[in-house]
Amino acid sequence: MRKILVIGGSRGIGKAVVEGLVKDHEVISFSRTEGNLPESVQQYELDILKDELPDIESLDGLVYCPGSINLKPIASLKITDFREDFEINVIGIVRCIQKYTKILKKGNNPSVVCFSTVATQLGMPYHASIAASKAAVEGLVKTLAAEFAPLIRVNAVAPTVTKTDLAERLFRSDSMKEKLKERHPLQNYLQPEDVASVVHFLLSNASKSITGSILPVDNGIVSVKL
Repeated sequence: MRKILVIGGSRGIGKAVVEGLVKDHEVISFSRTEGNLPESVQQYELDILKDELPDIESLDGLVYCPGSINLKPIASLKITDFREDFEINVIGIVRCIQKYTKILKKGNNPSVVCFSTVATQLGMPYHASIAASKAAVEGLVKTLAAEFAPLIRVNAVAPTVTKTDLAERLFRSDSMKEKLKERHPLQNYLQPEDVASVVHFLLSNASKSITGSILPVDNGIVSVKL
């Protein structure tokens, strides 16, 4: 049974990733709050940016889910906003990679999955800080994929807007939900399970030939114009 570490596994997409893995994997979850996860999941309550990361004897996959939605006009953003977004989106995964690289290299088809956003490819207003930090994630993914080849695969998923607690204010009314659907060629927004299924694929042997890739899960918004 493969062992997968999910950072940010207590809520949203991270929780959907965990719940989809538990049937066939040994799962470890790091999060700042205890989640209502299956009993078989080994949970650690910690701050990925501040706390000492626990030792793990073996590991076959790592998924880094924490992110931010800091949507403001550039004039309203403070330098601290950029720093905080960079810390949670980039420095957090760097800490995890540095801690667990050695054991991942010994794993069974080891795979690291990070998260980007459609806002790195599609210019969107009010996304300056989040797009900047996620673009850094994409650069990190490609660099690490080269550095760790052929032992560890490293990829990222780039979802469009997803119905999670983090994005709650984007779903405040039925009219807002309809507008979100209308913006996408496939006429829908994402559910956490939609994104989790792509993460599961990137962790699995079915994706053993994929590394250094940024996979869009975007209902066609980046590539298709109707």
